[in-house]
Order: sequence, then C-alpha cells, then structure tokens
Amino acid sequence: MKQKIILHYSNFLQSKIDSLRQMITDLTEDAKNDAKGSAGDKHETALSMMHLEQEKLNQKLKEVIETKSIFDSIYFEKTNAKVTTGSLVLANDIYFLISVSLPKVELGGKTIFAISPQAPLAQMLIGCDLGDEMSLNNVTYIIQSIS
Repeated sequence: MKQKIILHYSNFLQSKIDSLRQMITDLTEDAKNDAKGSAGDKHETALSMMHLEQEKLNQKLKEVIETKSIFDSIYFEKTNAKVTTGSLVLANDIYFLISVSLPKVELGGKTIFAISPQAPLAQMLIGCDLGDEMSLNNVTYIIQSIS
C-alpha cells in the first residue's frame, strides 16, 4: 500500500511539472505567433498579459519542482516503531503520509492525506507509537499502524 501511495504522489507531481512546462511552452509559442502579425497598443497589452501569465507559471513550476525534490529526498523505505518523516500512519481508518503537503487522494477505497512534518497533525504524530492517542480540533486520533 505504501509503495502504491508513494508512486501515485510521485507521478502526480511529475504530471504537474510536465503540464506546467507545456503551458509555458504553449504561451511562448502564442507570443511568438502573435508578435508576427500584430502591432499597436492592443498587441503590446496582450504581450504584457502573456508575459505576466508566463511569470506566474514559471513561479508555480519552481514551487512544484522544489516540492518534488523534497518528496524524492525522503527515505520512505525505513520502518520505525515511532512515527517519523516518511512514515505512513493509519489513524481512524485514514492514512497520513508524513512527507510534503499534497492533495487528498482515494486509492483502493482508502483515504490518504500527504502532510508536511510542519503540519499541526504531523507534529502531534511524529514520535508517537502504535496505539497512541492524540487530539486535534476535537478529534481524537488513535494510531492503528505505522509503516
């Protein structure tokens, strides 16, 4: 299960990187094509808007690449009795992957949250053992498994 989750999130991040790169390439091509056939204030405004959009996409791409780099640097293979970064924790029938903050997914009928070690719940989980209980926002979490 853990390997399936890690592979899913790794593929998700790579897909996001590929998608952003394609959007930047498409925007660059549009700007080149637009530059060939237009002149005037409307043209300059359109090019400026494309440039701003390209800057936003480049910033987002940089962020996703950094997130993937952090994710890829986590050693998920280790198994500890206590929760650490890289652990997959089952608590209240919900899986928490202590790694980086990523969207919730459903795999094999199971709910998985990838949370960063800085997240309040992760901070409570790190260092805990199987069977430990902790409460956050009026929800009591009981650790059912650690892998």
